[in-house]
Amino acid sequence: MVIKSAELECVCGITSVLPDNELPEIAFAGKSNVGKSSLINGLLNRKSLARTSSQPGKTQTINFYNINKELYFVDLPGYGYAQVSLEIRAKWGKMIERYLSSSKQLKKVFLLVDIRHAPSENDCIMYNWIVDNGYEPIIIATKLDKIKRSQLQKNIKIIKEKLSVLPNTKIIPFSAQTKQGREEIWDVISSIIYGEKEQ
Repeated sequence: MVIKSAELECVCGITSVLPDNELPEIAFAGKSNVGKSSLINGLLNRKSLARTSSQPGKTQTINFYNINKELYFVDLPGYGYAQVSLEIRAKWGKMIERYLSSSKQLKKVFLLVDIRHAPSENDCIMYNWIVDNGYEPIIIATKLDKIKRSQLQKNIKIIKEKLSVLPNTKIIPFSAQTKQGREEIWDVISSIIYGEKEQ
């Protein structure tokens, strides 16, 4: 997909009213240090549209990025960061759940997990939230460049088993460094967005 324009259009905090968008939305969920901002920047060929930080837990808002005036990328708050108070974490959780349950334009949720480790309890909770709200998430296994090629299938199997994924769930390994997986993710997004328009 050719990216002609990409801009941060709307930022929603804990008490904000969520926008009533008319364009389709693709949401990205994942724990604080899983590489969500790096993925979004990589997909959009931008260096710093989504701000990356050495401090996990920096994204405390729901950020809506308008892509080509055709769709939105929705960056959900990173979860599971220990240095954030339980009260704030609970509010983030409610904010994410409110978005998942109320968005009229949400077409697909990508759940990011770190390919180097088995999914955490928070990853499992988020996966179940997404499913309980009627979506079949696609798993993006980030930090692909940090493991050996020989570990790939074993680590994907661990992710599938730990999350108890739905049958035929797509898992896409991705590296922000090499951009491996970028085209596959865009193929999925394009088929969701433009496939619907053709129907």
